[in-house]
Amino acid sequence: MNSQNNGLNINQIKEYLPHRYPLLLVDRVLNWESGKSITAIKNVTINEEFFNGHFPNKPVMPGVLTIEALAQTAALLSFLTEGRKPDENTVVYFLGIDKARFRRPVEPGDQIKLEVEIVRVVRGIWKYKAVASVDGEMAVEAEFMCTMRTAVDPAAGKAAATSDASPSA
Repeated sequence: MNSQNNGLNINQIKEYLPHRYPLLLVDRVLNWESGKSITAIKNVTINEEFFNGHFPNKPVMPGVLTIEALAQTAALLSFLTEGRKPDENTVVYFLGIDKARFRRPVEPGDQIKLEVEIVRVVRGIWKYKAVASVDGEMAVEAEFMCTMRTAVDPAAGKAAATSDASPSA
């Protein structure tokens, strides 16, 4: 599948990502190309929960949350590339984050442009290159790897693929 598509609105995004307030960090997908890249946005407002403590007198979005927004964008691209929506047991796990650099703070009122491209996919391991920018100025860049697994559902007694990876995206 190698199609190019226009964006997704928040209701469509919620069909692909299990995250909800306050941890859904992608507001709109501007465009995407299957198997290649995606561009999305995150609108940052003072009403975000994390600004209550980070930092009350000089609010700055935690860099790890910008990385998380990029990871959620990457997960969207992976599902769109595969042409499927995840079920309630599908989880995307971080396997590694490399070359993460934080270039400028993200503050309330900023709109983060999230750009992710697929570097490669091998045996279910997706590698991405990602950049978050504000007003054309790079805020965060990183490379990371993720994989999709079926989560363990203890109530139903379902077994899942095991991984030492940390859940994200």
